[in-house]
Amino acid sequence: MTATDQALALARTAATAAEDKIATTITGLDVSGQMPLTDIFVIVSADNERQVGSLVDAVEDALREQHDVKPLRREGAREGRWVLLDFGDIVVHVQHDEEKDFYDLERLWKDCPHLDLGAVGTQQPGGSRGTGDLQP
Repeated sequence: MTATDQALALARTAATAAEDKIATTITGLDVSGQMPLTDIFVIVSADNERQVGSLVDAVEDALREQHDVKPLRREGAREGRWVLLDFGDIVVHVQHDEEKDFYDLERLWKDCPHLDLGAVGTQQPGGSRGTGDLQP
């Protein structure tokens, strides 16, 4: 079983919104074969609580504006360390970098295929904004 076209479109929109807000990392996992409740996990991270909140707002706004969808459930927004946004077809995990490293969802779901969502974070190979290296 693979993720639906609708889920892929939502995941790509979420990833692009996170990239635009300078996410540290952006990962897509096709969990449709392992989890009956959703098709894709989009995992994004940021280096501080304020940035986590900014990513959450950007993802919600982009999905509402481009696909007319709202989250069915939102958890963890008050703490700003790990916010879960459940859109049905996709679940977006917005994590502080420390939580991302500690819980390592990619390792927990390592049997699920990685998806190319057309966006990368600043600390990933091919990151659109580099890793701080200055070019003359």
